[in-house]
Amino acid sequence: MAMNDKIADYITFPKTFEKYRWYKPILVFVLTIIIMSILSGLTIAAFYKMAGPDFLRAVLYGGYEILVSPMAMFFMDLIIIMFIPSLYIASKVVKDRPFSSYSSSRGGWNFKLYFKALIIPMILFIVYMIAETAIKGPEGTSNFSIAFLLLLFISVPLQCIAEEYMFRGFIMQTFGAWFKMPVLAIVLQAILFTVCHQYNILGLFETLVTGLGFGFLAWKTNGLEISSALHTANNFAVGLFVMLGLKASTSSPQLWEVVASIVFLIILFIIMYYVGNKTNWFGEISENSQNR
Repeated sequence: MAMNDKIADYITFPKTFEKYRWYKPILVFVLTIIIMSILSGLTIAAFYKMAGPDFLRAVLYGGYEILVSPMAMFFMDLIIIMFIPSLYIASKVVKDRPFSSYSSSRGGWNFKLYFKALIIPMILFIVYMIAETAIKGPEGTSNFSIAFLLLLFISVPLQCIAEEYMFRGFIMQTFGAWFKMPVLAIVLQAILFTVCHQYNILGLFETLVTGLGFGFLAWKTNGLEISSALHTANNFAVGLFVMLGLKASTSSPQLWEVVASIVFLIILFIIMYYVGNKTNWFGEISENSQNR
C-alpha cells in the first residue's frame, strides 16, 4: 500500500467521525483537565508525605536543573503521564470518537512501528551526545542508580508518548478539525508545546523547532509513533548522559549548543522521513485496527 492510500489525513481525522462536533473537543479538554487535576493532586499529596514541602517547591520552581534526582524526574514524568488515562476516560465519556483515533489514522497505535522507529534516532542521539561530550568535556557529576536507570527505560518513554498525545494528538487534531489547515495546526501546537517548557529564549526556540518537526512527522506519517520514538530517543539520551555525569541538566542552553542541536534535529527529521518512505513504515495499518 502506498503511504496515503486509503489512510485518512491524521490532522483532520476527527471530522471523519459521525458523532464529532466542533464543540466536543472542548468538552474532552475540560474533562481531561478535571481528571488530570484530581490525579495530580493525589500525586502531589503522596510526594508531600514522602519527601516533604521542600522537595515539591524545588521540583515545581527549580527548573530542569533539579532533574538530576530520580525522585524529581519520576514526579515530573508521572504528572505528564497522567494525561493519557485522563484523555482516555474523557474520550469515553464524551464519545465523540474512539481513543485510538488520537494515536493514528491508520487504525490506532502501532507498537511495531514505534519500536522500529526508535532504532535510528537512539543510535544517532547517543553518538551526538558522545561527540558533544568529547568537545565540551563532562559537565555534571555521576548520579547512577538502578532507580534512575529504571526511570529511563519506563517512565521516560511513557512521558514522551504522553506529550505526543497531548500536543501532536489532541491539540493538533483539534486545530486541524476546526480550521482544516494542517500547517496552521502544526504551528499552533508547536507554539503551545514551546510555552509549556521552562527554558531560556534560546532553549525555547529549539523547542519550537522540535515541536514543528514532531508535528510535521505526525502529519506526514498519519500517527504519533514516529514523533514519539524521536521524542523518546532524545529524552532517553539526555537522561542517560545526565545520570552518568557527562551532561548537565539545564534550563539555559548556550547559543552554540542550540545551533548544533537544531542542525542535528533537522537532519534527523529528514533521515526519519526518508527511511520511513523508502520502507513504507507509514503505510502500515495497525494490527489493532478498529472499524469506526
